[in-house]
Amino acid sequence: MSTSLFHGLKGKDICFKALNINDVQEIHNFASDENVSRFIGWQLMKTLSETHNHIEEMLKRESAGTHLYASIVLKSTNEVIGTSMIFNFDHEANHAEIGYVFHKRYWGKGYGTEVVALMDEFAFDSLNLHKLHTQVVNANIGSIRVLEKNGFKLEGRLKDYYFIDGSYYDKMLFGKISLTYHKSINRL
Repeated sequence: MSTSLFHGLKGKDICFKALNINDVQEIHNFASDENVSRFIGWQLMKTLSETHNHIEEMLKRESAGTHLYASIVLKSTNEVIGTSMIFNFDHEANHAEIGYVFHKRYWGKGYGTEVVALMDEFAFDSLNLHKLHTQVVNANIGSIRVLEKNGFKLEGRLKDYYFIDGSYYDKMLFGKISLTYHKSINRL
């Protein structure tokens, strides 16, 4: 896997960089926010030490080749505003899962749409994946919009799958198949 290419992705307003322990405070700023962590599948990071350990674990996974992680950097300020990831690679079926998380101060500004566009272009063009997929809590409307804007289709819904803060939520399954795959099918 080409981690250096992933870490070097650049968009209009954001760019990626390698995760770094030195960014622990910036990452902790969103990883410790209950509103941010509520629907993303990460445990709430209560202390800087917990966030430090979480970053170390992510770096181990990336080093082992099972995950790609990048800090999302706002170009105008050079501030780390989130984390992006490609993981759960299935090399036989040639697909993987994507994820992303942002500091809530940057929600609703189009950065999520830009990040997902960068990840799918990289996954399909550089990794030559056939399909990307992800799962979202149905209450995470912003994330669902980001996926839809990037051409992801709703492929399934698991009713009352999550139990969060005393309430049940559905798991929404989204997927996107490579356009290259679509073009080769249309030529047959």
